[in-house]
Amino acid sequence: MNRINQKLKEDKKLLSIYFTAGYPNIEDTVPVIKNLEKSGVDMIEIGLPFSDPLADGPTIQASSTQALKNGMTSDILFEQLKDIRQSVSIPLIIMGYFNPMLQYGVEAFCKKCSDVGVDGLIIPDLPVDVYNSEYKETFEKYGLINVFLITPQTSDERIHYIDSVSDGFIYMVSSASTTGAKVGFGNEQTEYFERIANMNLNSPQIVGFGISNNDTFLQATEYAKGAIIGSAFIKHLTTNGVNSIDKFVDTIL
Repeated sequence: MNRINQKLKEDKKLLSIYFTAGYPNIEDTVPVIKNLEKSGVDMIEIGLPFSDPLADGPTIQASSTQALKNGMTSDILFEQLKDIRQSVSIPLIIMGYFNPMLQYGVEAFCKKCSDVGVDGLIIPDLPVDVYNSEYKETFEKYGLINVFLITPQTSDERIHYIDSVSDGFIYMVSSASTTGAKVGFGNEQTEYFERIANMNLNSPQIVGFGISNNDTFLQATEYAKGAIIGSAFIKHLTTNGVNSIDKFVDTIL
């Protein structure tokens, strides 16, 4: 069974952390992953930096820009991850945009993911219809779960379709804005969380965008299986470096 699905079966609320590969420094990718696992994180999303990250807020955009300046590429990321499964057991998901994967070759990219022990992909700009008709067989061939995003504006019909195609979890974007930490969730978000919970989907939901502390983590996971933190963690990395990751995770859980 895929590590993502094994993790989803655990009787607990899950914390997933996003960071940008090759940030703050190009050699920090593996130390960040190892320290996150030691700190008690359940899943890790490894951001593949891209020059035009449409869904990302300023914090993640800046980290992507720096990672690209550092020289991060798909090939370097795969080289960094080649021995990761000797020391890390939690699910690893690459989050990135489709253009670099197309340039690499979709099948070649999926094979590399499988070879190094990546469990899934999140590709915000790959429509579920296109994935289902053109790429699903390739992902399944290499044992990869593709995670789809929904927002408060996604119709019930579309959500049910995404649920039918999904074989892991659904990434529930908390608002229609770009990524970034928020102080808390308002009534609109809470009603959205409740609406999705009441749809009784087959796929568990994990909430992302706007989670930065214990309060927002608890709010997000009241109706969902887990929550994803990105911008707040990258800000912590920027200020405190790789060796204080446990202190950040302690403020969430």
